[in-house]
Amino acid sequence: MKYSIKAGATDKINSDCIAVVVWNKGGLSEEAQLADKVSNKGISKILRSEDFTGTLGQTHIVYNPVGLKSKRLLLIGGGESKKLDSKSAANMFRAGLKAVYASNAASAHFAIASVTVKDETAPWVCKRLAQEAEIASYRYNQTKSKKSKAVTANLISVSPSKGARRKSLEEALKSGSIIGAGINRARHLGNLPGNVCTPSYLADEAIALAKKHSSLQVKILGEKQMARLKMGSLLSVSAGSAEEAKLIVMEYKGAKADSKPHVLVGKGVTFDTGGISLKGGAGMDEMKFDMCGAASVIGAMAAVVQLKLPINIVGLIGAVENMPSSTATKPGDIVTSMAGKTIEVLNTDAEGRLVLCDVLTYAERYKPRSVIDIATLTGAAVATFGSHVSALLSNDDKLSESLIDCGKNSLDRVWPLPLWEEYQPLLNSNFADIANIGGPRAGTITAACFLSRFAEKFKWAHLDIAGSAWNSGAQKGATGRPVALLVEYLSQQKA
Repeated sequence: MKYSIKAGATDKINSDCIAVVVWNKGGLSEEAQLADKVSNKGISKILRSEDFTGTLGQTHIVYNPVGLKSKRLLLIGGGESKKLDSKSAANMFRAGLKAVYASNAASAHFAIASVTVKDETAPWVCKRLAQEAEIASYRYNQTKSKKSKAVTANLISVSPSKGARRKSLEEALKSGSIIGAGINRARHLGNLPGNVCTPSYLADEAIALAKKHSSLQVKILGEKQMARLKMGSLLSVSAGSAEEAKLIVMEYKGAKADSKPHVLVGKGVTFDTGGISLKGGAGMDEMKFDMCGAASVIGAMAAVVQLKLPINIVGLIGAVENMPSSTATKPGDIVTSMAGKTIEVLNTDAEGRLVLCDVLTYAERYKPRSVIDIATLTGAAVATFGSHVSALLSNDDKLSESLIDCGKNSLDRVWPLPLWEEYQPLLNSNFADIANIGGPRAGTITAACFLSRFAEKFKWAHLDIAGSAWNSGAQKGATGRPVALLVEYLSQQKA
């Protein structure tokens, strides 16, 4: 998809489709007013018919509109103009783009120069539109014999807002498209089946990305190398699988070599049967999504290298498959982590934390400015927040506050849970330093408490995306969250 800023009056723009905003109860944006005037009150007639009312997200296409050079006129409902905030604007763009892509329009122009979004700037509008355009264009085809039709549109243009610098708007379009592409990359990896997207497949994805960008260096550690590092906890998860575990290390250099990096850690369980603590059969197919934390790290790193952020960033992924077999770890087994702490594995389906704890210990070698781990970790997070927000737990208040703000800015929200000392005793074990589960209560919190034991040497935040990483039902598929949040956070950091 190509994006551009195109100036000109609504009736002079030559495009396959020109989009204007109509407010609730028939209020017209400036661009819609002009289109209405040159079309002999064509929009007003539609409004009087009540086929279109301007409700937020409503759309209506007029073909061969009178008085316009464009082949189609798309009316997009904006709701109440005074209530158009960032979330409403994103919904409005999403609806408009869906209508464009459902047509055969090869190009579309959004005549929205007069449209203002509460508490947001003109560059934000361009950035969000481009991001939504990329996301809406995604089609999954890799494992289908009959491919879904790709969107016809290949050019999206936007009218410049009055007083806005053209260069800043163009940069915003580029940034939004890059973030949207990063989200789609994460979605695609999540959507792949477990027999395709194995730990080795994820490793190859990282290697392929590095080959395209000289600022990114990738190394892959196999099981023998991890054994030498004494990553007994991570390797206990892959013990029952024929698929070799991989530690994927992605190092982006955007600043001086001695500048301490920010680290992203992704859980990459490419399929989770639960191991010996076998999951129920219903819905187990969705356990291919248990690597969405890893997918978000790859998606974010892909965006970072294209945005050329002026900081150093490390992406670490523990990629494993959790299977039951004669060699699988059993409930009651005790394993030793890279940090030297012994762990009683009471439930082999609480495997994500066993992977992450060793990767967090590995992260210590970078002396990081901050570490964020991303994981589809607990059903308790789904029960608490549903799919709307990701759970956030952290050992640093400033880091937590920053992520909450970045979540609001990116519309990829997180919300905090307490990481209090009172919860730590729930992980006590009679036979090891720590148990890998804390019982039936406060499951998201005790999972984070477990991880906190391995994150004592740096500022750390844990994002439990079990509820937000994918959708079930008719719209089943990965969401690409929290790529937008991660990129927003990293974009605000300085070397």
